[in-house]
Amino acid sequence: MKFNPVTQSSFPLPFLTLLIGLLLPFYAEAIPQIQEQSLPNGVRVLLVEAHNIPMVSMQITLPAGSRFDQHGKGGSASLLAEMLTDHTALHDDKQWALWLDSEAMRIGSGADRDTLQLSMTVLRESLGTGIQAVSEALLHPGWKQQRFDLIRKNAVDGATKALEDPGTQTAEATASLLYADHPYGHRSPGTAESLARIQLPDLQRLYSEQIKPQGSVIAISGDTTMQEIISLLQPRLKDWVGVPSVAAMAIAEPPLVLGQNNQISMPTSQVQLQYSRLGIARSSKDFFPLFVLNHILGGGGFGSRLMEEVREKRGLVYGVYSYFMPLLAPGPFIISLQTKASQADDADLVVRDVLDQMRHGAITEKQLSDSKKNLIGSFAQRLDSNRERVGLIGMIGFYHLPLDYLQQWVEQVNAVSLANVKIIAQDWLDPDAWNLVETGPYSIANPSHRSIKP
Repeated sequence: MKFNPVTQSSFPLPFLTLLIGLLLPFYAEAIPQIQEQSLPNGVRVLLVEAHNIPMVSMQITLPAGSRFDQHGKGGSASLLAEMLTDHTALHDDKQWALWLDSEAMRIGSGADRDTLQLSMTVLRESLGTGIQAVSEALLHPGWKQQRFDLIRKNAVDGATKALEDPGTQTAEATASLLYADHPYGHRSPGTAESLARIQLPDLQRLYSEQIKPQGSVIAISGDTTMQEIISLLQPRLKDWVGVPSVAAMAIAEPPLVLGQNNQISMPTSQVQLQYSRLGIARSSKDFFPLFVLNHILGGGGFGSRLMEEVREKRGLVYGVYSYFMPLLAPGPFIISLQTKASQADDADLVVRDVLDQMRHGAITEKQLSDSKKNLIGSFAQRLDSNRERVGLIGMIGFYHLPLDYLQQWVEQVNAVSLANVKIIAQDWLDPDAWNLVETGPYSIANPSHRSIKP
């Protein structure tokens, strides 16, 4: 059953608060339950049954993200993910592609800072074949040198092309500024230079050290049952054993970096401004208050304070947004915008003014209520598809969140009070604590001076 959230904002606040409270039990009832079982090798299996559509999605989340890349070889996890789903020891790339097409199977892969993921979506009738295929990708990598050379070349070409984008250079500089030599100190895709250093044995090392069942999670959503899933997984994964060389949860805290500035010169008429500071770990008790605060600040689109002040009132940008990325260790908290070089100083002042005002309590009950209403209303949409659900379920399993986290999510968001948000704002929105990377037409002779173009 789906519930359409109230979208009008003209209702009085007491009515909206009451309405959200009345709807909470219905939202909780509509949110699917997560079942859990473990295979003998230690891998956790999490399932949400959804029998309305004859399809099944699965995601295997593994402790092999880019934080396990060797120093100077950023992008290794991303290349490994692509290699695993390009071909196998039993099927070359052409045979593999034909097999997937013949069974209408969609198999993908990717890597972020903490994890490497393999994913699959199949029709209900092809579930056994789909699990066979994704198990083959996981357990029988092909390691064809010719395919590795092509995959790496494409990645290097893509990274080289991406350097033409100010956003890419800004993001790389932000990661380096925030994390330095910490394992989070490079972006998961790598750079052209780091990718070029990677050799096939580097991927084989990462695979042999980190692609293990202990600490891994298999998330499934769709038209199946736990009994069926276990009966299909167990015989195919019985020989997959071991513990990763570095435990999934073992990571050092990054050093705190505050108030640093970095300028990057590019021959553009626009300036990219990216503010950053360390955010929180996924396990932090401050997640929900900060989540709601961020929505008010810049995560809520046109309803956010930054969008209202920087774009709507002053026309300095087309868009401005904020987000934070909780990881095993504190992830980045980001504010980003792009503006004309001639307006960059004005935009910077407005961003800092918004931060300072909110830090000193300029947050209203209406802003809080509107944000909670929007977040709760859109949350159910994130659970509409199997593919969306397995991503959430995999995250819950990997970060050891409670199995009723989806039900708790709605309750926790609704429980955030104005006092909670104002306290969090005091801790997180000090404008002097944010680092800033600016990318644009800066003079090499005088880096602090923008070469303003007419």
